[in-house]
Amino acid sequence: MNRQPIIIDTDPGQDDAVALLLAAASPELELLGVTTVAGNVPLALTTLNARKVLELAGRRDVPVCAGADRPLDVPLVTAEHVHGDTGLNGVELPEPMLPVDGRHAVDFIVQTLREREAGTVTLCPLGPLINIALALRRAPDIAPRIRRIVLMGGGFFEGGNVTPAAEFNFYVDPQAAHEVFTSGVPITMAPLDVTHEVLTTAARIAAIRALPNRVGTVVAAWMEFFERYDEEKYGQDGGPLHDPCVIAFLLKPELFMSRDCNVRIETHSELTRGMSVIDWWGVTGLPANAQVLRHADADGFFALLTERLARLG
Repeated sequence: MNRQPIIIDTDPGQDDAVALLLAAASPELELLGVTTVAGNVPLALTTLNARKVLELAGRRDVPVCAGADRPLDVPLVTAEHVHGDTGLNGVELPEPMLPVDGRHAVDFIVQTLREREAGTVTLCPLGPLINIALALRRAPDIAPRIRRIVLMGGGFFEGGNVTPAAEFNFYVDPQAAHEVFTSGVPITMAPLDVTHEVLTTAARIAAIRALPNRVGTVVAAWMEFFERYDEEKYGQDGGPLHDPCVIAFLLKPELFMSRDCNVRIETHSELTRGMSVIDWWGVTGLPANAQVLRHADADGFFALLTERLARLG
């Protein structure tokens, strides 16, 4: 099997945690490391949460490197109102034995990309793009070495989820997002438009809870806590499972419909800071710089997720 080498950059978050579990359970992926960033909760908690999740998955072999604790040039905004004060509310996990790697996340990303064969490593950012932007600033030579960046962020038809215009990850650090989207690195983007099609309905959660392992119980509890915010906000059964779309795309891209578009990030406007301006209809004539996912086979997505979670302890 030709395994895809990946680095996951993340700010767990229940949906980030599910994405980590999906990657950890998938032999097609070579998880080189997990880098953490401030986002859903502050950096100390995102780093702790990543260690807890990897330990739950039985993956103490994966290094966890802490990264940026704040955006490039704006104050940090967090989302405890969605994820709870720990970022992983819903179930309590034990303190992890997996240590924090001594390398800074940016150093780990740069070192790994320089050591690996060029064009083989995919970066998978699930949170604000601060670590990725800092790595590209520090070492511009890594840009052509990145196979692809597959990220969760932005929105077009769905608009925003933290402001009327902006999705959370891009809103937290729009300058970082701008720098990544203008880096020349191939990008696949999973915006709200696609993540809002994969909902954690009661039936889907019940199927995961019925798995004969500890992971199924934990993930079901996380989903029930996480979905309460979106159920109240949108009046629907279930909440969108954002970040696992990144990993599902790597495993089964046929689950998604997409279009190559020009994407720009608004960095200054008071009303639209962090907005992803996606030229879906090609009206600007500007060259495409991202593959934008638009629709998902939700049943296929949850079938994949449930089957992979069943492989864990």
